[in-house]
Amino acid sequence: MKIHWLMLYLLLGPACGAMTRANTTPAGVASDDTSKPWSGDSGLDWNGMDSRVAPGDDFYAHANGGWLRNTPIPADRSFHGVDQTLQELSIERTRLIIEEASKTRGSKPGDFYVSFVDEATIQARGLEPVKPWMKAIAGTATREALAIEMAKLARHDIGGLFVPDVGRDDKNPDVYVASLRQSGLGLPDRALYLEEDARLASIRTAYRAYLTKMLTLAGERDADERAAAVFAFETALAEAHWTRADARDAEKTYNRWSLADFEQKAPGFPWRDYFAALELPSQPAYIAQQPSAFAGEARVFASTALPVLKDYLMLRMLSSYARYLSRPFEETRFAFYGTTLAGTPEQQPRARRAVMLVSNFMGDAVGREYVARHFPPRARAQVEAMVQNVIAAMGDRLERLDWMAPETKARARAKLANVRVKIGHPNTWRDYTALEIEPDDLVGNVARANAFEYRRRVGQLGRPVDRDEWLSPVTAANAFAHMTANEIIFPAAILQPPYFDPNADPAVNHGGIGVTIGHELSHLFDDQGRKFDASGRLAEWWTPRDVERFTALTDKLVAQYDAYEPIPGQHIQGALTLGENLADLAGLAVAYDAYHRSLGGKPAPVIGGTTGEQRFFLGHAQSRRSKHREPALSARLLSDAHAPARERVWTVRNLDSWYAAYQVGPDQKLYLAPEDRVRIW
Repeated sequence: MKIHWLMLYLLLGPACGAMTRANTTPAGVASDDTSKPWSGDSGLDWNGMDSRVAPGDDFYAHANGGWLRNTPIPADRSFHGVDQTLQELSIERTRLIIEEASKTRGSKPGDFYVSFVDEATIQARGLEPVKPWMKAIAGTATREALAIEMAKLARHDIGGLFVPDVGRDDKNPDVYVASLRQSGLGLPDRALYLEEDARLASIRTAYRAYLTKMLTLAGERDADERAAAVFAFETALAEAHWTRADARDAEKTYNRWSLADFEQKAPGFPWRDYFAALELPSQPAYIAQQPSAFAGEARVFASTALPVLKDYLMLRMLSSYARYLSRPFEETRFAFYGTTLAGTPEQQPRARRAVMLVSNFMGDAVGREYVARHFPPRARAQVEAMVQNVIAAMGDRLERLDWMAPETKARARAKLANVRVKIGHPNTWRDYTALEIEPDDLVGNVARANAFEYRRRVGQLGRPVDRDEWLSPVTAANAFAHMTANEIIFPAAILQPPYFDPNADPAVNHGGIGVTIGHELSHLFDDQGRKFDASGRLAEWWTPRDVERFTALTDKLVAQYDAYEPIPGQHIQGALTLGENLADLAGLAVAYDAYHRSLGGKPAPVIGGTTGEQRFFLGHAQSRRSKHREPALSARLLSDAHAPARERVWTVRNLDSWYAAYQVGPDQKLYLAPEDRVRIW
């Protein structure tokens, strides 16, 4: 199952802020009234611009320089921008729903919320809630027994060496299949273990200290020596891991293995015991996503002393659940992952984290009320019309391609015609009757909620594919492309200002949500999405010549992004970010065409001295605005498939229409000669 997400929506993750727009409602207090016609207000933040910067020198700074200068990153955030503004609005709306529910004992979302904000009970219990897991790990006498405990903990979202999952089979999308992918690292990416760099070395030192402190808090002896051994074990795992660029390749990661294949090709790990404990025994096949990594991880597992493996699994458990334990554990975890890795000085308020927790685990229970209050049918209808306009514009572009063979174009048109679009919310909501929630048992609630979702996924095996399934809560300010379903998904929370305002200038809406729609749609045709046919099947439907020409074009985009250096000495990884950069480029071009289609042949009005074309590009640049603390940006450059906001906006330099809108010439810094502009879709 290949899924793409536009913005990472983490359980306790990225953050919020406020972006105001001149002459409009503040972004955090958007109206739900979609009955009003466009009033003539553009929806742009005029005060957030910097007219001193020429568009052709730095279009990102031209559109956002005032905002960048005058907007601090909140102390409890590692970065700040429009994505966080969207999520903050969603969280605030969700908070009101959940806090109302918390006043009624027996409301599962309300009781879950209460269990997180009840600090007195959490403090009083200390380490007790996870002691049964610690005892089970300590009691293992063999590697086989430890692998069984690892599998049991995986059901509660406690990471071990691998991550099991169930999803559509890429080569047979009408059935579900179990899969396994590499895991096992406490640091976000293998590079943090392996690359020689002073800053990364300091992170490694801090991580070893973090492991030592966790063991000490858990009452373990010889913590420093044992932490060093666990770190050495993780480093050996990192050496076996695939790079993120390789791990995003749909063909490389599709490997059908039987249980016998795991035992023969990755010896040293008790696979039979592990899969049985995962409740996934004797499957006809499993998808082994990184086969050589499994072989390497199994080899390291077999050669590592059992006490080290036990310490490793205990630390994985403590690190996973520290945020739900007493204050010393929670603060120690945040000090490393929040402050050291991301540069964030302060924790987010506990009530806010509680809202995100409940939204993550019981998204449909909260989302149903969210949609009733904040996503009226008129808004859905308007977005549907824009989506169809963007799809039509994509179809026009397919017809004009000069590098694709006619027979491939015909198949591409069939794929486009077969795209499913999900807008706002699911047609049926998930039932949480079987999920047990107690108002005074936070760790138990989280463990049971994770197990509930795990059982739901495993229970899909052997059943018909649910084509109406949603992949995220509707309260997530996010958008998705699901390649094996050949569908794009737009939850209600992203369909709000500043991405989408039903009463704003169509040019700005097309630059915001229109580009997002085009972005997600084009993921179905990017360097990985293109490998899936009209039915969502991983199959080669391009001619070899098509692939050759396409690769020559994408290589130019990789080189363009490789040259960007957001932090001195640290460049963007063009290969890692290729899929997102392709989607940005195509989404922008398609949305621009869709905007002109929406005008119906009429000229766009001039507003504030700007043309419709200029407002389209400004709307896009302002919808991407964000700023990062340097540690967070550095970590992102190592592991995130998205380029930073500034360089994402700079993709305008590949569009002839941007040059025409701003009269950009060869004397300006972003100028590319026509032959150097990357044109694909």
